Amino acid sequence: MHGERVLFLDGEALVIDKPAGLPVDPPRDGSLSLENHLDSLTFGFKRWPLPVHRLDRDTSGCLLLSRNPKAHARFQRLWEAGAVEKRYLAVLDGVPTGEAGTVDLPLLKVSTAETGWRMIGDANGKASRTPWRLIEARDGRSLVEFRPETGRTHQIRVHAASGLGAAVVGDPVYGQADRAGMMLHAAWLKLDRGDKPPIEATAPTPERFGAYGFGAAGLGDG
Repeated sequence: MHGERVLFLDGEALVIDKPAGLPVDPPRDGSLSLENHLDSLTFGFKRWPLPVHRLDRDTSGCLLLSRNPKAHARFQRLWEAGAVEKRYLAVLDGVPTGEAGTVDLPLLKVSTAETGWRMIGDANGKASRTPWRLIEARDGRSLVEFRPETGRTHQIRVHAASGLGAAVVGDPVYGQADRAGMMLHAAWLKLDRGDKPPIEATAPTPERFGAYGFGAAGLGDG
C-alpha cells in the first residue's frame, strides 16, 4: 500500500484509497487482503489500524480505518447510525429515467446451492435508501452519483440493477463481468467529530473509468 493511497491521517483516523481487487477481509483461499498491508499503515503506532466498514473486493475508493479502540467503537456507532456522508460514482450499463431520485428498496439476502448468495429487493428485507443523480450519459451508458443513506451489503449494486434498471458495468453478480473490472468507486466520505475537525477524504476517479469515457469525472457541487 503506497503512501499516495493515504487520503486522510490524524491521531485516531486513517482513510485510504482502496484499490479494486483488494478484499477487506482475508479470503478463504489465503490470497492477499487489506490485512497484508496493515503493518505499513501504522505511521508510528504499534497497533494496526482497523477498518470501520467494508467495501466489496472490486469496489475502489475511500475506506475509513480507526487507529485506536475508542475511536473504532465511536466511528462504528456513527457509521451504523447513518451519520457518515458518502458519495459513490458508478458507470451503469444503461441510462436511468430522469435526472435524479431515490431508490427505496428493502434488501434481503438469499442463497442457493447453485449460485451461492446474493441480495434481492424484497419487502421483508432491511430498509435501504439510495439517493442518486445522473452526471452524464454516453453511448448507452451513464455516470451516476449515489449517496447511500443506509449501508446494506451490495446496496448500490442492487439498487442500480433492480431500482434503476441499469446494473453497474462489470458487476459479475447483478450485471455482467467486464475485463476492465467493476465500475463502482467510493469517491468521498465525511464524518463529523463534534469539537474535532471532520474526517473528510476524496479518492480520485480511477483510471478504469476512462475505458468508458468517464475518466475525468467530477462530483460537482451537489
